[in-house]
Amino acid sequence: MPAEQIKKAYIDYVLTHGEPPKSVYNFAKKLKISEADFYKIHGSFQAIEKAVWEDLTLTALAEIREQEVWAQYSSREKMLSFFFSYLELLKTQRSFIIYTLKKQPRRLATPDVLSGVRPIFENFAEEIINEGLENKELADRKFFSRRYKDALWVQFGFIINFWINDDSSDFEKTDEAIEKGVNVTFDLFQRSPIDNLFEYGKFLVRNGKFKEKMGF
Repeated sequence: MPAEQIKKAYIDYVLTHGEPPKSVYNFAKKLKISEADFYKIHGSFQAIEKAVWEDLTLTALAEIREQEVWAQYSSREKMLSFFFSYLELLKTQRSFIIYTLKKQPRRLATPDVLSGVRPIFENFAEEIINEGLENKELADRKFFSRRYKDALWVQFGFIINFWINDDSSDFEKTDEAIEKGVNVTFDLFQRSPIDNLFEYGKFLVRNGKFKEKMGF
């Protein structure tokens, strides 16, 4: 049986019963395959849930990169495009997405079901951040620049959490949260008066002898 059929059967089961199958043996029996055949494709039910998230993430990235205007987008616009496209895909599996997240233990660390998504997202984030640093769209702040992708992962978590609790029509509030959240984050990534102040401070330090000659 193809992996996609097993995945669909699992999604249907948990949404119908509100819980995972009692065992891989029982689930495989319902599909008329052997337990060994199941394990050839998925190591566990949790692996199926992770695969759904990873597939949706990779699909969203593939779709946005196919846009004719993609190459002309700024880093900010690319991140906005990702989140809007991603949420559209998540809508098609909303009930299952909520199921996978609601059963995760509450903690500050990345939920286990998203452990495969994080490196995919962070690689994408790092890619567009590097583009932004190279074309001067984003400020290169030495050590802080390395943390930009972490800030975007936090934004990822905030947006997903906001969406699963959003009861507005067609999730309009989530669209607003994406726009405001990404814009604020990228505003912080860009050069600001504080950067100018730091640069001025470094200039004064480098030119300390000038200060002594002036007698101040």
